[in-house]
Amino acid sequence: MTPTPHHSPVPCRRFLFLQGPHGPFFAELSAALRMAGHDTLRVGFNRGDRFYWPDMARYRAYQGLPGDWAGWLADLVAEAGITDLVMYGDTRPIHHQAKAVAADLGLVVHCFEEGYLRPYWITYERGGANGHSPLMQMPLSDIAARVQDPEAIPADAPATWGSLWHHVFYGCIYHANILFRNRDYPRFRTHRDVSVFREWRLHCRRLALIPAHALWRKWATRRLLRSGRPFHVGLLQLGHDASMRDHSPLGTMGEFIELVIAGFAEGAPPHHILAFKAHPLEDGREPIAAIIRAAADKAGVGDRVHFIPGGKLGPLLDRANSAITVNSTAGQQVLWRGLPLKTFGAAISGKPEFVSAQPIAAFFSAPVAPDLGLYRLFRQFLLETSQISGGFYTARARAGALRRCVDAMLAPGDPYECRDAQQHNHNDQNATLLPKFSVVKG
Repeated sequence: MTPTPHHSPVPCRRFLFLQGPHGPFFAELSAALRMAGHDTLRVGFNRGDRFYWPDMARYRAYQGLPGDWAGWLADLVAEAGITDLVMYGDTRPIHHQAKAVAADLGLVVHCFEEGYLRPYWITYERGGANGHSPLMQMPLSDIAARVQDPEAIPADAPATWGSLWHHVFYGCIYHANILFRNRDYPRFRTHRDVSVFREWRLHCRRLALIPAHALWRKWATRRLLRSGRPFHVGLLQLGHDASMRDHSPLGTMGEFIELVIAGFAEGAPPHHILAFKAHPLEDGREPIAAIIRAAADKAGVGDRVHFIPGGKLGPLLDRANSAITVNSTAGQQVLWRGLPLKTFGAAISGKPEFVSAQPIAAFFSAPVAPDLGLYRLFRQFLLETSQISGGFYTARARAGALRRCVDAMLAPGDPYECRDAQQHNHNDQNATLLPKFSVVKG
């Protein structure tokens, strides 16, 4: 009698979710992991966390003091048999401490972030993201050698981010829950520099002003593009974002603005324009427009410095001479177009082959372009590994991302290690293709 074939049982893992992006993404990811035969648990630190997690049987509230968190987490890991931690970003205090606990106990840390190639992707890595990403320690020569398809046609944007309205709306709901329903969490303290009340007001204000900002943005963009003058783009970031707070030598966006305007006034040709573009989620906690006006007037270039309150970056970069930022992921769009880019903070794209090492005045005078062929290999490597098409905030974008997230989380190694294992079958092919991209060894 022929034995009936059967599948070996998959060892059950238990994923502990910490704080995630505003909205239902983590709850939907948890459900997908359970469909794959694993178990999940969530720790909530406030009513906002609880609001977006409907499965109360798999929810644990942390109501203790910040100093007791690491010990409480270690006890929960032992009691519940946790094998994996899941988090959004890795720099807020609770996540930073959780990573240390995970290292001591041998847990796998799954880190999600906004896409390095955003707005149409999300990032999935293990151990850390942004300035803590494994990519920070990977030489470009190694990255280029690992690309599976060096001649791939550049990927189109596969999903509509469509998330500005959704992102702001979810933020309003999240902070409203903390502000008005948080009595169960009396010891909760936000990781932001502003109070929960002000954070909620800023989200509500941003939501209400979306139509007005759209009109302002349209006018400012048209004014710049119709000026007929060469221009450079200053890519602004959120001053409270982890990339600025933890991976930058600059303390505020105001410092960056003053530094850039001073360099522009000294080095740029007199007919050139500098246009600062605000982050799409800029909420006004810093008076960005006023800071720009004051710095430009002080440097004597008030008529040559513009401000654009958010909007799509592509139309600006398609006509720009160069761009400058602290460490924004928008720098990837700059490099993709072969434009010169100058940065000041730690970023995965901050390789010497990509970003200018010139003093800022010299950069505005005669900026040096990146190695475009090598950057396209780098971008292809990201698409083949850590970039997952989709997003956190709309139902359609979440569905697109979830199709790949579970398999990536259940893989034996992180996205870059898995590529190493796959690459053995492609080394000979890449060895013949790489010279045309002028890859610098060492």
